[in-house]
Amino acid sequence: MQDKPVDKKEILEELSKLHDLDHRYSDGRILGSMCTEAHPFAKEVYCKFLDTNLGDPGLFKGTKNIENEVIKSIGGLLSLDDACGNIVTGGTEANIMAIRAARNHARKYKGIVDGEIIIPESAHFSFKKAADMLNLKIVEAGLDENYRIDVDALKDVISDKTVAIVAIAGTTELGLIDPIEEVSKIAFENNIYFHVDAAFGGFSIPFLREMGYDLPVFDFSLPGVCSITVDPHKMGLAPIPAGGIIFRKKEYLEVMAVDSPYLTVKTQSTIVGTRLGASSAATYAIMKYFGKEGYGKLANEMMENTEFLYNGLLEMGYDVVCKPELNIVAFNHPEIETNLLAEKLEDLGWKVSVAKCPKSIRVVLMNHIKRAHLKELLEDLKEIY
Repeated sequence: MQDKPVDKKEILEELSKLHDLDHRYSDGRILGSMCTEAHPFAKEVYCKFLDTNLGDPGLFKGTKNIENEVIKSIGGLLSLDDACGNIVTGGTEANIMAIRAARNHARKYKGIVDGEIIIPESAHFSFKKAADMLNLKIVEAGLDENYRIDVDALKDVISDKTVAIVAIAGTTELGLIDPIEEVSKIAFENNIYFHVDAAFGGFSIPFLREMGYDLPVFDFSLPGVCSITVDPHKMGLAPIPAGGIIFRKKEYLEVMAVDSPYLTVKTQSTIVGTRLGASSAATYAIMKYFGKEGYGKLANEMMENTEFLYNGLLEMGYDVVCKPELNIVAFNHPEIETNLLAEKLEDLGWKVSVAKCPKSIRVVLMNHIKRAHLKELLEDLKEIY
């Protein structure tokens, strides 16, 4: 830090130059991100609540009421009338909270000390963080020929140390939905905590199903589901950070609670202490602003763009990994190695990501990617081909 104050104009000029180094969603060239530009209305509300702290909710009762309403509203989308949970920093924190709840619940009610969690090979890396932080062993269940969790493989790895089973509704790499109804039944019959990571799909599947898309059930209407991660800052167009964790029962929060004697509430279950209320307020506002109708229209537009890209790739002879279930397309060139193809696209100004399971170029069709951008991408891919 310098000794004397610096003029505001000089600071803003410096920040502007640094900000120019960032890629902008509005360019339509960020192809591998599950995040997108937040809606202007959500940004406006977010700024109004920047000074609120839900870590000490007694001081911010109005903002805490907003969070409660958001959790209730998201829970309703997921077939749960009496939802509890929190708006947190993102899917990673939400997943860690779910696994912590599962571990503590298993310790208290089953006496399991050295626990294991079963995750599919397609699971997000946040579960490795959770296992590391919570001293749990990860057991991976293999995938079937369609890149979803293999139910038979799952059954084979369940043990008396299993504290949680995880399945995905919108896998990070391919956007696929695991056979959650089958997994829920297995978890329920074995009295094992079952967490659904719907960080990506949770804010689109309910709306798409309502519009008639043939997508599987993944929510609390299945009796085995104990918690669900949903990220409003992905398909919900809320500002970062806005992740969500929804629990079926309050006791899952209670088994994580620690004393917080100097705050206005005397226990706290979230991982972070100081917790920004602006995320809840912005999520509340944008959910009210769009409603089911608006989100359905948005999700449908992204699926139409997904179909457009999928068909364009097939017509050119690219190898598409699987028919998209949600708004992600993964593909390869029939002759050019994946990393080399990624480099060629990077050289043309496209910011792509490479999936590992299977290795492929991965495009996430978020709100900032418009039809015109996809036409440009297909033209470039045609030149490469």
